[in-house]
Amino acid sequence: NVDGLKICCMGAGYVGGPTMATIAFYCPEVKVTVVDLSEERIAAWNSDSLPIYEPGLDDLVKGCRGRNLFFTTAIEDSIREADIVFVSVNTPTKTHGIGAGRASNTKNCELCARTIAKVSTSPKIVVEKSTVPVRTAHAMQRVLDASDTGIKFQILSNPEFLAEGTAVKDLAEPSRVLIGSQQTPEGLKAAATLAAVYAKWVDRSRIITTNLWSSELSKLVANAFLAQRISSINSISALCEATGADVDEVAHAVGSDVRIGKHFLRSSVGFGGSCFQKDVLNLVYLCESFGLTEVAKYWQAVIDMNDFQKNRFARKMVSSMFNTVTGKRIAIFGFAFKKDTGDTRETAAAYVSKTLLEERAKLRVYDPKVDTETMFTEFKYTCNVTDVTVPGLKDLIGMDEDPYTAADGAHAIAIMTEWDEFKTYDYERLFASMKKPAFIFDGRNVLDHARLRQIGFEVYAIGKHDETNDEFGRAKYT
Repeated sequence: NVDGLKICCMGAGYVGGPTMATIAFYCPEVKVTVVDLSEERIAAWNSDSLPIYEPGLDDLVKGCRGRNLFFTTAIEDSIREADIVFVSVNTPTKTHGIGAGRASNTKNCELCARTIAKVSTSPKIVVEKSTVPVRTAHAMQRVLDASDTGIKFQILSNPEFLAEGTAVKDLAEPSRVLIGSQQTPEGLKAAATLAAVYAKWVDRSRIITTNLWSSELSKLVANAFLAQRISSINSISALCEATGADVDEVAHAVGSDVRIGKHFLRSSVGFGGSCFQKDVLNLVYLCESFGLTEVAKYWQAVIDMNDFQKNRFARKMVSSMFNTVTGKRIAIFGFAFKKDTGDTRETAAAYVSKTLLEERAKLRVYDPKVDTETMFTEFKYTCNVTDVTVPGLKDLIGMDEDPYTAADGAHAIAIMTEWDEFKTYDYERLFASMKKPAFIFDGRNVLDHARLRQIGFEVYAIGKHDETNDEFGRAKYT
């Protein structure tokens, strides 16, 4: 029975906000409070314009907000009254010190544990929702147990398995809910309490309980396996281009084997997002820490192949456009790391754009859910692209509010995100407004390439080699 239960979530980000809104929706008898240090972010959650975009999230939040779902900066009061406290804060890859570039920085998790220990006046279940290295729960438990208040805390691991763009659906119909706990009577009881919350809408057969360390490691391994599949098919895309095979046909043939399956075999310019690269690098560092050098090298190769694919795409753009893009206007269609989200973290578009900017191309970006501020923030954080590192940056790149403006006078269009709307554009109109020869580089293989060639475009697509085209994508035979 979860009636009257009070839940607090520390962190109002991509995971905390949607997850708590879902719990509030399916558990109207539970009070759910989301807290954050950022007044601006909390204000956005309380407004008509939410701070993140996910299909279906607006209706979900607005249906519960003010009833049993609350967003506030009153962190200590909310923790104090809660029975369960979720920790859903950012754990970025370290940028300096031991393990820089690979290890996760768990500072925020520790700070949350210290705050919980300081302000709590009653026993609590603390749920580790952030993606963390194995045994982070042990460190948090030690911080909690060091409190001299005598209050007992039980810590659980409950990693998220959300895909941005389908997060609301993933939460409503999860493939599994994973709960890790200490294998003690108290730990198992805490796990049962959290399981009862999820059981309000998730079938019990999909609620998996494990020990703490298995739960923490499972999250890293899940993302590593998904990233591995993308890098695997992307490696084959290069071979397809060299041999005349079609990567989509190869993926279909391979994916038809039920032992392999069809998911995550879509070749592209490379994976992005906040999880895949960070979690694989975390796994690499973990393996190195335990002296498992060969295992670490194996998983590092997944990242190396992803970097190779992004670099290969950018170099292909330059070589196809007569080995120079200096001063050439190029329209970048899509800056989010995938469709149906405004998230730009680790987006392939930033890496490809960086290469083009180094060549002094002039880029015009259009994305239906990404604004200029978000784009430049990602450039700075991920690629160290600033006015200092790239002189005249603001003159070389900017955003437009529609694709036709972005492509007007451009030498090329690069498809960097698989937004569905990109398939619906009037490409004859786009072609007419562009410099000739007009190029299209489809980094997501979402367009009708035969039709584009009929219009007059010179087309390059990932993993495609058309024998009827010359090296620049032009039709050999008319």
